Amino acid sequence: MTYKPFDLTGKVALVTGGNGGIGLGMAEALAQAGATVAIWGTNESKNQKALEAIRSHGGEARAWKVNVADETEVADAMNEVVAMLGRVDTVIANAGVSGGDGPIGQHSTEAYRKIMSVNVDGVFFTLRAAANHMAERAKKGDPGGSLVAVASMAALEGAARNSAYGASKAAVCSMIRAVAVEYARYGVTANAILPGWIATDMTGQAQDNQKFVDNVISRVPMRRWGEPEDFGGVAVYLASSASRFHTGDSFLIDGGYCVF
Repeated sequence: MTYKPFDLTGKVALVTGGNGGIGLGMAEALAQAGATVAIWGTNESKNQKALEAIRSHGGEARAWKVNVADETEVADAMNEVVAMLGRVDTVIANAGVSGGDGPIGQHSTEAYRKIMSVNVDGVFFTLRAAANHMAERAKKGDPGGSLVAVASMAALEGAARNSAYGASKAAVCSMIRAVAVEYARYGVTANAILPGWIATDMTGQAQDNQKFVDNVISRVPMRRWGEPEDFGGVAVYLASSASRFHTGDSFLIDGGYCVF
C-alpha cells in the first residue's frame, strides 16, 4: 500500500520568486508531486523559462509578474490566482534580495529600505493576502492550508556585512511564529525555511571568490554548496497533509553549517 499524504494532486501552490534559485527548486518539486503551481516573479523572461522547465516534466504551472514590495500588486495578483485556479492551498513567500553592503557604519539608508521592502514588507503582504483567503475558505467549511516564508540562517548567526539582511530574515521568523498561533484555528500551518550557503544567482559573487569558498564552504560539514533541488523535499512536506500538525517551526537547511 502506498503512503499518500505527500501526494499534492488537486492542490494549488504559490511560490513568490519562483522563477529561479531556491524558489524554482521548490516549484518544480511541488509540480512533480501533483500540485498546480503559481509563480510570481518580476522578470517575465525568467517566469517563462520557469514555466517551460516545470512543464517539460509534465507539471502544470502559471506565472504572474508581481513585485511583492507593492501591496496593491500582491492583493490583485492573489485575487487573480484564486479566480483562475480556484483556490490556493500553499503559499511560499520566497522572494527576497541580498543585503551585502559593507559594515553597518557604511550601510546606506537606501539599501536598508530596499532590503526591508522586499524581505519583510513583501513577506507580510504575501502572507496577509494568503491568510485572508484561507480563513475565508475555512469559515465556509473548507479549513486548512500552509503558509511558508523563506528566511535565512543569517537570522540566527552573526552575518558580517549583512546586518540589514540578517535583521530582515529574523523578522520573518518572528512573523511566522505569530501567524502560526493566529491561524491554527483555521487549520492553517505556518513555518519558516532557513537556507544556508546555496548556489544561486544571489550568491554568484561568493561562488566566484576562491578565498570565500576555501574559508567558508570548507566549514560546511556536507563539504559543498547547497542546491535549489535540496529544498524540494521540505516544500512538498510543508504543502502536504503529512505536516498538518507541524506549525510555528523553522527548518534550517544548511548542510550542518550552523551546528559545526
